[in-house]
Amino acid sequence: MNAPAGLPDLSHLWMPFTANKQFKANPRLLASAKGMYYTSADGRQILDGTAGLWCVNAGHCREEITQAIARQAGEMDYAPGFQLGHPLAFEAATAVASMMPAGLDRIFFTNSGSESVDTALKIALAYHRMRGDAQRTRLIGRERGYHGVGFGGISVGGISTNRKTFSGALLPAVDHLPHTHNLEHNAFKKGQPEWGAHLADELERLVALHDPSTIAAVIVEPMAGSTGVLIPPRGYLERLREITSRHGILLIFDEVITAFGRLGKGTASEYFGVTPDLITLAKGVSNAAVPAGAVAVRREVHDAIVNSAQGGIEFFHGYTYSAHPLAAAAVLATLDIYKREQLFERATRLAPAFEAAAHALRDAPHVVDIRNIGLVAGIELKSRDGAPGARAAEVFHKCFDSGLLVRYTGDILAVSPPLIIDEAQIGELFDRIGKILKETA
Repeated sequence: MNAPAGLPDLSHLWMPFTANKQFKANPRLLASAKGMYYTSADGRQILDGTAGLWCVNAGHCREEITQAIARQAGEMDYAPGFQLGHPLAFEAATAVASMMPAGLDRIFFTNSGSESVDTALKIALAYHRMRGDAQRTRLIGRERGYHGVGFGGISVGGISTNRKTFSGALLPAVDHLPHTHNLEHNAFKKGQPEWGAHLADELERLVALHDPSTIAAVIVEPMAGSTGVLIPPRGYLERLREITSRHGILLIFDEVITAFGRLGKGTASEYFGVTPDLITLAKGVSNAAVPAGAVAVRREVHDAIVNSAQGGIEFFHGYTYSAHPLAAAAVLATLDIYKREQLFERATRLAPAFEAAAHALRDAPHVVDIRNIGLVAGIELKSRDGAPGARAAEVFHKCFDSGLLVRYTGDILAVSPPLIIDEAQIGELFDRIGKILKETA
């Protein structure tokens, strides 16, 4: 494939989660970024309505973060994390632990959300084995759940398109809860819907089916982002916590999207007042300046694994780049910005204006639902007959061409801007979506 004039050769890169042939026929390239905006390859400013990919919570190219990364690269570019350490890794773990719910203060560093999920699942299995419950090997996820692209993550995940190509190679001892999305009962609800807490009781059925002594962990996103902003019903997460605790099952919250201010708190666990046993992290932990992820682990879970080992390595798992020096520097600088600029509190203050602007699109063409919480909103569109996802894809492209970046999954638009957004930019964001919807058949 020949590259368009002035563009690099597009043929060699196999792009992730992308319709490669369509993209390369009409490429939309980003060249630089600052604050709330990208600049496209053709020089246009693009208002970032998605914080990159749910991850640039403090805004783009923050000087404090880039300087910390550059300084660390000049001082020590890499340090092995196996049987050795470097000070920033321990400092970064302490900083992350300070933002987690009480008791979840043991931090295992990874490089992505996918790695964090697979790490958490391994921790859950190791925990039960070390306690003499080696038969607890079953994992329970949820329909429409997204937990990354590792074999563990897609096994507990519930997105059929992510699973079907690999269905013969997924983990065997996995079951799924039903999802909570229901337009009939919850369309256009603001914040948490009142209907749906009873769906958590399906876990009791799965426990009875499989026997609780065989179940290691339940993993859910407290708010599902990648499948279209699915908000947990009131009481739902509380019920999952009660059931898992009663049966000795670990509860894992996948907070790769929701942690670090998206809901106005350090974690969704804090926002909802429900504390799991493990939390998976990534994205906002480093403001996406360097790939980074982590698992926050309840101290008792960590101690059961580490203290039960007879000697030597306690947990045979890790990554070459766990707590990479540049990532650790980015994490420390990022978390300092969150605290110093009180960005989580800012998100809380902006949430009412964000909610009002989102729901002002209720009567826009094709809109069948709007749901929101914190600084995230999902706008669900009516699908075209015989072409699911086509309408949202068209809106996505038209938004970009008009100077706005949004996300879409199926026929759902997702909006999750950096926490530095202001009210005028919120208004501009949703006004532009409304105009594009009026121009879309």
